[in-house]
Amino acid sequence: MTRILDTIDSPKQLRSLSVPQMEQLAEEIRKEIIEKISVRGGHLAPNLGVVELTMALHRAFNTPEDLLVWDIGHQAYVHKLLTGRRDRFHTIRQFGGLSGYLRRDESPYDTFGASHASTSISAALGMAAARDLNGENTNVVAIIGDGALTGGMALEAINNAGSMKKNLIIVLNDNDKSISDNVGALHQYLGQVRKVQTTPSYQRLRDMAKGSIERLPVVGDKARSAAGRAETSFKQFVMHSKSGAIFEELGIKFFGPFDGHDIPLMLDVFENVKHIDGPVMVQVVTKKGKGWEIAENDSTTWHGPGAYNYRTGEIKKNVGDPPTYTEVFANTLVRIAESDPSVVGITAAMAEGTGLKKMCQRFPDRYFDVGIAEQHAVTFAAGMAVGGIKPVVAIYSTFMQRAFDQIVHDVCVQDLHVVFAMDRAGIVGEDGQTQHGVFDIGFMRMLPNMKVMAPKDEEELRHMLYTAVCLDGPISLRYPRGKALGVDMSDDLHMLEVGKAELLSPTTLAEAVRSDCTILAYGSTVAQAEVAARELSAEGIKATVVNARWAKPLDEELFLALAQGTRRVVTIEDHVVAGGFGSAVLELFEKHNLHDVETRVIGLPNDTFVEHGAPAILKELYGLSSAHIKEVVREMLGTQQPTLA
Repeated sequence: MTRILDTIDSPKQLRSLSVPQMEQLAEEIRKEIIEKISVRGGHLAPNLGVVELTMALHRAFNTPEDLLVWDIGHQAYVHKLLTGRRDRFHTIRQFGGLSGYLRRDESPYDTFGASHASTSISAALGMAAARDLNGENTNVVAIIGDGALTGGMALEAINNAGSMKKNLIIVLNDNDKSISDNVGALHQYLGQVRKVQTTPSYQRLRDMAKGSIERLPVVGDKARSAAGRAETSFKQFVMHSKSGAIFEELGIKFFGPFDGHDIPLMLDVFENVKHIDGPVMVQVVTKKGKGWEIAENDSTTWHGPGAYNYRTGEIKKNVGDPPTYTEVFANTLVRIAESDPSVVGITAAMAEGTGLKKMCQRFPDRYFDVGIAEQHAVTFAAGMAVGGIKPVVAIYSTFMQRAFDQIVHDVCVQDLHVVFAMDRAGIVGEDGQTQHGVFDIGFMRMLPNMKVMAPKDEEELRHMLYTAVCLDGPISLRYPRGKALGVDMSDDLHMLEVGKAELLSPTTLAEAVRSDCTILAYGSTVAQAEVAARELSAEGIKATVVNARWAKPLDEELFLALAQGTRRVVTIEDHVVAGGFGSAVLELFEKHNLHDVETRVIGLPNDTFVEHGAPAILKELYGLSSAHIKEVVREMLGTQQPTLA
């Protein structure tokens, strides 16, 4: 039997379907997502929750002329299936395949790139302003989740939209979740709005609203029965309930809540609101993981799972795998907190992703989830530091970028003791351009008072975290995504000397300075450097390997001695070349006039955003491999790669 989905090459075909056909299509889309994502993993629960909503939007609005602006790209799989990318959907998040997020260069339907949260209303308002300046007459729709509404940028945009009075539709996809459980007063407020639907007073108000809805330009039976409300009746409605009062007072007409899985209702609602002047907000209630009971029951685990068996719902794991860096960080923080009551953990809506869920379970009073609000998280931590508390702010490297100003002014200028624990540093793989954490060394290293470090493995991560908590002032600690190396871990925790690197091989300076070259490796690249050195040794090339540990302060004494001894230095880091660890080494050599030391910096290229794909592929592509280190060393020495017999 031919699937309806196989006939959909654009929203044009969607608009010719009957409601029963659309409902069948919704089930086909869910099955397609569940089966295809099971192979390599991806964002599952968020997309299952927006199937009917996405279909209704593309049918009610004339896309791509009408502009849909999605907030966070991880809810865009349905959108991709409906906009000409069905045949390539099996390639999603693979190298050379479809992006897991929205990209303007991928499709004209992707009107604005989206990955980090809380951006859609700002972008949509800008598009609406541009539309009016150009004398055009199109609809602009921002789709934002209730979790993203906790971000300050979304609230700034709502404030601006209410005063500008531009024609703009904001669809509030209320599923009661971010990745972690939603927190904060806005979350509580929206919860009250949802509850209003079921109260007797709400049922009476629905009847009161029926007369006024008849005055809307386009009305369907579903909209009548759901009592969608015109502006004239809305004032009377909010006198009896809290539904939308905040947004109404800010100058935004508010409608809802509506069932986001009811296709006829959604079509009627959108046909109505696109004829209303000024900014409008429509609250739709959806269920994350909708249509697959396993994901509905645990939408946090199934937000972005790895590969899984779609028949049994079993997430695939290899028995005996080492722990992840996230797990090691989380366990170590809890252990430190057990002996130091001044230690607290702070996250921005990523309790599970950062591992701080364990801190919450062990010390709930010393765990703080501030919602999708990285800027607030950093300044909140600064305030706690003023009060003598030792905050550990656990935020992914890519998301820490959002709080740069607060790191500068609120932490570093005041030299406050805040520990920045940055997970997902370096190449993160399939999530791609906006998610790679490849800028943090540069923006942290440049700041006065900031110390910057990275571990070579999970054992060193434990001691670095302990060191960071015990020191004073701002400290940046980065570590990669995924499984650790599986090294043995000791029972103790000890301080590392600030600014001192580790000489790995040879183990004595006297021998190291007689090597053919020096490899200074930072963080997760130490393992590749050690492999390269061993293999070069088999070719008769002696390479000294150093675990740098610190990008700021550098181990100047050791680095200068090795540079003057070997006269050849290679640096390697999982970060862009500009401003990173290698740049710090070059600055050191320039400061001491070591112009005759041949130095090569290995890192990610400048002015290029790293694509999505498996980390192994990306590291090979961009030269972060032992093979590339060997090539660089051979080229410096003027030797050739040995040939196989």
